[in-house]
Amino acid sequence: MAPDREPLTPPALDAGFWDGRYRTGETGWDLGEPSPPFVRLHRDGGIAPCRVAVPGCGRGWEVVWLAREGYAVTGIDFAPAALAEVSARARAEGVAPELVRADLLDPPETLWGRFDLVLEQTCFCAIDPARRPEYVEAVHRLLAPGGRLVGLFYECGGEGGPPFTTGPEEVRALFGGRFRVEVLARTPHSHPRRRGQEWLGVLARR
Repeated sequence: MAPDREPLTPPALDAGFWDGRYRTGETGWDLGEPSPPFVRLHRDGGIAPCRVAVPGCGRGWEVVWLAREGYAVTGIDFAPAALAEVSARARAEGVAPELVRADLLDPPETLWGRFDLVLEQTCFCAIDPARRPEYVEAVHRLLAPGGRLVGLFYECGGEGGPPFTTGPEEVRALFGGRFRVEVLARTPHSHPRRRGQEWLGVLARR
């Protein structure tokens, strides 16, 4: 069992459930820093400042980091406690990302087509696999034509969740109709807790 895997299947799309987890600090998935593969990708020029959305942004480590690096960032989450933490951290670091409280599977129309990049990290793996096609459609709506989804897809193995496992075959099958897969490979740059379990994907909106 992965170290940050839940033993039971909670109400994974219930805002109150996740809000409670942030309030009590039961957030085993939280790395306390931006995910290392994204930092490496930015440093290597694989992504560059643009309009970026971070769905299911949680405590916003990626949101604040991207804002510091000059990206125009929008963090999306439906847990008020999580967004409050992002807001406080952003103020402390002197940046001002846009924060939106919304259901990531039904983003408001004001966000449709606004982004060049969607950054995915521990959001897809929290969604019941039966509802993952809704995630694909939501990300497609958020992106401008030619925009890209850059994501870490978590192959944690086992039954149930969250996190709910995935792998390259499912990613290609789910996203193939709406996206062109440019890169999908295990990353050697994962945090030690997730080493060997993350597939880095770069998918272009059709």
